[in-house]
Amino acid sequence: MAAHLVLRCCRRLLPPAPAGRAPGPALRTGPPRWAEGPQARPRENGAELRELIRVASSPQELLQLGQGAALSSNLAALAIARLAHLSRQQRLDTQGIRGDPRFLRLLGAVGAQISQVWNAPLLQLLRSLPALGLSPGGPQVRSVEQEVLWRLRRLSLRQLAHLAEHLAGQGHPGPLLPEVLRKLELRWTELDGTGTVVTLMAKVGHLSPALMERLEDKALELAEQFDTEQLCRVALALALQQRRCVPLLRALSYHLLQKPAELPLPVLTDLLFAYSKLNFQQPQVLHRLSLELQPHLGSLSPAQVLRCARSLASLRWLSRPLAEATAQYCLDHAQDLSLSQLCGILVSFARLDFQPSSGQEFFSMIQERLQGQEQELDVHLLTDVVWSLCVLQQPQHAHLSQVLGPDFHTRLRGDSSPRAQSSWLKLLHINATARLEAPGYQGPFLPTEGLRGDGDRDKGKDKATPLQRWLHEALPGALGGHDLVRRDVSTVYGWDIDAEVVLDSDNKPLPLRDFAAPHLSRSEGTKPLPPGARRVAVLRWELPQFSSRGRELLGWGSMARRHLRAAGFLLAEVPHYEFLELKLERQRVAYLKDKVAKALASDTAGDTATDAAT
Repeated sequence: MAAHLVLRCCRRLLPPAPAGRAPGPALRTGPPRWAEGPQARPRENGAELRELIRVASSPQELLQLGQGAALSSNLAALAIARLAHLSRQQRLDTQGIRGDPRFLRLLGAVGAQISQVWNAPLLQLLRSLPALGLSPGGPQVRSVEQEVLWRLRRLSLRQLAHLAEHLAGQGHPGPLLPEVLRKLELRWTELDGTGTVVTLMAKVGHLSPALMERLEDKALELAEQFDTEQLCRVALALALQQRRCVPLLRALSYHLLQKPAELPLPVLTDLLFAYSKLNFQQPQVLHRLSLELQPHLGSLSPAQVLRCARSLASLRWLSRPLAEATAQYCLDHAQDLSLSQLCGILVSFARLDFQPSSGQEFFSMIQERLQGQEQELDVHLLTDVVWSLCVLQQPQHAHLSQVLGPDFHTRLRGDSSPRAQSSWLKLLHINATARLEAPGYQGPFLPTEGLRGDGDRDKGKDKATPLQRWLHEALPGALGGHDLVRRDVSTVYGWDIDAEVVLDSDNKPLPLRDFAAPHLSRSEGTKPLPPGARRVAVLRWELPQFSSRGRELLGWGSMARRHLRAAGFLLAEVPHYEFLELKLERQRVAYLKDKVAKALASDTAGDTATDAAT
């Protein structure tokens, strides 16, 4: 408008050109030069500058643009953003750029009219200034942050998401990030792109539980649209934030199973990790992951193989073909696997109670690698390794004596941490193996005062499970009263049994407190058992003690069963999948009586077979 007004004034005030003569320089029909400027510049000049900024291939080209005609604040912001991009791309030293007067001129142009910068260049500027080495607390960055803060309501949801992702990635996000998160919490229903939802869950969700909860709802709504990689990223985001959102995990599992194509190898390993981290067992998904992972096992690194083995052990999922392939991988790459990695795979096998078909070769390799290298392992890992060898019935006397010696186990005494308590319990199991399953072993053993007995029971145990509660209610009716049954027994072998009863040769209960009890640290009685009398232990098996694939006990339960039988007990085993089906107490009492009767019958049958063989 100002240019048009000046033009009209010039036409009125200046005399017309003489006839037959072209107007000279003094009689120009356009506005005077003093009226030209950024506001009077043709629009195409701005477009040309933007294009020059976009295609610039070096910082010098951009700085030269700023040296010529005065750039608008918007174009200056674009130039700075392009400078930051080139600096990252070409790995340039930004110190020289920051000290260049032409760069300072660009900063000044932005600061003078920052309110005129469009939203997109403003957000680019916010990311670019720290990338060029400007201090996050400096005046230029704070000025841009303040302008962004004022404009939050006018930003699109996608811009808010990108802004939140950028701020979350900074070490010191400042006061802007909480406001951005609040805006996202209010506008979460506007989210419609799967990519935005997945990115926010992965990059920002951990900063705002309220936003993460809304993102989980949105992900549940959009789960059908996720591709395989997005399904994996959502599962990883939940795992890393320890958010066990069961409805969403079920939806992810369902849609994952609908994907017909073979899953990429990174997706297979990441999903195994995510499911194990969340302890989410979905048999169809685990079967597919195991099946598709097996052919690729040879291409994995030792660290990846260990990670997969640990994940499957944590999920209690035993895929025998995959486990066999893992054992063969260890044999083929024995020199590539570090000792700790090899030990980690061994521990995973023990938890699943898996015996490789190449057992002799596999365990010989393990023993060879361990020989003389035990000092490289910390006290907890060495305890886990020897415990695993005991579970798999492969301990050597040298390993037993090493961990049962006073120099070793005294390092665990007095440590109340959960890891130390777990290691001490495993030492009790190792000690039981040395006494009950290692013929010819002469010691050392754990000191008697260190063995846990009935009087040392942990009073702060977790709340009783339904199986435990119902079992205890049925015990008096099935086995007898207080003097005839000992309940909640903690043995010196490190195993707890729910009830113990002594039956005479006529299967009548005896007052067990009159008799010596070598399985307790402090026995109440001293009499030996009468001829023909037998000890019966009632042992319950909860869901976590079984493999996820079926009704096979894991390594922990398998070793407990062996030890208690070797200690002279007949076992009346009560698995959860049978006992919890019984709804009436009389049914449970009858069930327990039947279990005890079967244990006695099997023992009698075994004695008869032994006598016949003799």
